[in-house]
Formats: sequence, structure tokens, C-alpha cells
Amino acid sequence: MFTKRSNPVQTPQSDPATPVIEIRDLHKSYGSLEVLKGVSLSAPRGHVISLIGSSGSGKSTLLRCANLLELSQSGDVFFEGEAVSWKGSGLARRPASAKQVMRIRTNLSMVFQQFNLWAHMTILENVMEAPVSVLGRARSDVEAAARGYLDRVGIGDKCDMYPAQLSGGQQQRAAIARALCMEPRALLFDEPTSALDPELEQEVIKVIKSLADEGRTMLIVTHDMKMAADISDHVVFLHQGLIEEQGPPDALFGTPASERLKGFLGTTMAH
Repeated sequence: MFTKRSNPVQTPQSDPATPVIEIRDLHKSYGSLEVLKGVSLSAPRGHVISLIGSSGSGKSTLLRCANLLELSQSGDVFFEGEAVSWKGSGLARRPASAKQVMRIRTNLSMVFQQFNLWAHMTILENVMEAPVSVLGRARSDVEAAARGYLDRVGIGDKCDMYPAQLSGGQQQRAAIARALCMEPRALLFDEPTSALDPELEQEVIKVIKSLADEGRTMLIVTHDMKMAADISDHVVFLHQGLIEEQGPPDALFGTPASERLKGFLGTTMAH
């Protein structure tokens, strides 16, 4: 199903054969509205998986369930082969271990549509905050790493500025540096370019492409079909809470099998 990248980023104590994220038969409802109706998904190490589909198809909800920011009512979530433990059932289902949730969440760094930077902190402080306060790392070590990641995304000269002094593209690149500074097993992107105008969007896409080239494990919700086609190992098309079609980008974008996917691509590509 997947074409293995030649240079996946290796992480400590990781079995290359075990998916970083695996979801089995996931169901998620908000009251009477069933958003995910039994979705299964695997993100192998070193692969880029893109989630595409219309608004309301369940893409962002699936991403948030993978990171345990949203709680599903049934189904299984695995992180590097370890199953999330649950207590209760249905709408009352909750993770059984807060420590397990924290450990998993700190290893799955998420980059949101809105940059979510702290306005009262400099860009450098924003990038350093979680590794210092959540992971308890030494500030001097984190600062060196943070400066390196800001250089990596092309805004090393903005360290001492505040978010309001940066463009939207620069803020999103700072958010990516913040995610990288946690040294996660995988990066999760939720529509990372949709809040940007086309010129600034290209700045961020360039960074995401370079991360893909490094062999980082990424799960990306995107409206940008060109980016999905360019960087993905596997593309998943969601429709009304179910996977309608999935496969390598050449197949999904070149010869889509489902009429729904054909219609979606026709509408999307027209814009």
C-alpha cells in the first residue's frame, strides 16, 4: 500500500515497522451528529499522509482524535503500537490514564490553522515554552535547539520579535518551529495554510515540503491538492465521516475511482 521513504527520521526506541499512529474503526459523535462513522487509518514511520475532503467530512475531527484532543465514542487509537486505554463507554468514554495521554500528546506535535502563538512572548520564548515547562528540559539546551529550528524554517532573525510584528506566513513558520522543538515522533497539521494569502501560503508549503523530504512522519489535513499530490505517500479522501477512497497520490489525483472523489477534485481544482 505504501512506498517507503528512503530516509525516515528515526526516533529513540522506535521500531521502524510499527506505525506511529494507527486508528481502527473510530466513531465520533457530537450529540446526535455522527462525524466519524468507523474510520481506520495508519501512519507508518517516515510517511506523509494527507487527509482531503469537503468541509464537514470529518478530516479535522479525525486529526484531533489521533492527538486525543477530541475523545471518540468507540474504536481504538494506537501510538507506536501502544493502545490508548479507555474507561467507560459511548459518550462517557474517557482515557484511563492522564499520564498516557500527556506522553502521547507531547510526542504528536500539532500545528493549527490559527497559529496559536502567545502574544505576550517573543517568538523565541514561544518556541521554548513547551519543552521547558512541559518536558522539563534545561532552558539553555532548549534555547540552542529553538534557535536552530527557527533558522530551519527561515526566521532565525525574528527571535526577539513578538507575533504581532510578523506576517501570517512567518507566524505559521514559528508555529512549525515550536512543534519541531518538542522533538515529536510525528507532526500533525490541521489546514496549516488556509488562513494565509497565496504568497504567504507558499512560504509555509516550502517548509512543509522540506520536512517531508527529511522523512518526517506527518499527518496533514489540507485543502491544497497540489501540496497533497507533491508530498504525500498516501492520500485519504473522507466523505461524510467515512473513507470514500485512499491510495497513492498518483492514483487518487490521476485516476480517481469514486464519483464523489471525481466531483470533489473537479470542484477543488477549478479553484
